[in-house]
Amino acid sequence: MSEAKDIGGSRYLYAPFDAANAKIEANERVMQERWAALTFRLEGIEMALTRLEKRLWLAVFGVVSVIMAQGINQLLNLNIGG
Repeated sequence: MSEAKDIGGSRYLYAPFDAANAKIEANERVMQERWAALTFRLEGIEMALTRLEKRLWLAVFGVVSVIMAQGINQLLNLNIGG
């Protein structure tokens, strides 16, 4: 009595769909993209901080060199004037 009917159409039309699994996979993909974006931004911030640190050290060495130059100038003036 029960004959196998040949139903036309897509096989996906009758296949079970696991909505919970699909949502979990979608959320995982979104989180991976967010993590990649966060990593990209953090690398940019790290590069900016590195450049800032180099500039600050350059300024410190510049100030120290000016102070040392003034001190050496004072020592030379003492020897010449003495």
